[in-house]
Amino acid sequence: MQVASVLGSLSAQHLLDVLGVVGVLLIMFAETGLLVGFFLPGDSLLFVAGYATVAHNSLHFTLSLPGLLVAAPVGAILGAQLGYELGRRAGPRLFSRSESRLFRPEYVERSGDVLRRFGYARSIVLARFVPIVRTFLNPMAGAAAVPARTFALWNVVGGLVWTIGLLLLGHAIGDVGVIRRHIELLALFVVLLSVLPLAFEVTRRARKAR
Repeated sequence: MQVASVLGSLSAQHLLDVLGVVGVLLIMFAETGLLVGFFLPGDSLLFVAGYATVAHNSLHFTLSLPGLLVAAPVGAILGAQLGYELGRRAGPRLFSRSESRLFRPEYVERSGDVLRRFGYARSIVLARFVPIVRTFLNPMAGAAAVPARTFALWNVVGGLVWTIGLLLLGHAIGDVGVIRRHIELLALFVVLLSVLPLAFEVTRRARKAR
């Protein structure tokens, strides 16, 4: 019962009902900027928030679409920028501990190799659509010395595309009958769908390498 209660309190619908538009900004910031925020429901939160802007929706509360279109990108962009700065400033000391299980020098080297192989732009933008990866890529990019201007540019692009795209998707199709009746299941489907860009890119690279 306690586990179910905790999971229920972290559902997108509950968080939006309690925290509203400001909560979307804070959750976007925490998920992309603070390592402890990796468990937050970013994709589903954005999709359900977009649906919550539809009049007479089935959620029993309504949110402002213009407010969300400002709050969500601001939270996502500032959060990722904070994560990058934390990695850039604290990364060298944090990842120099060879005895650490979570923070090891080779992790920075591998991350740098991945970023260079996929390209900074593609890596930073695609990471937005992959849960957990979008939390940890930002500090790893900072620790791997991705140029600050490059990260800032693609951070803004990725943050805008991710947040506004999912908000407008929820707003556009959330009120369709079958979707309205199963909004949480569709939100989960959106999360699974968000992994596809990375899977496609990995598959394309593997075929090209052959």
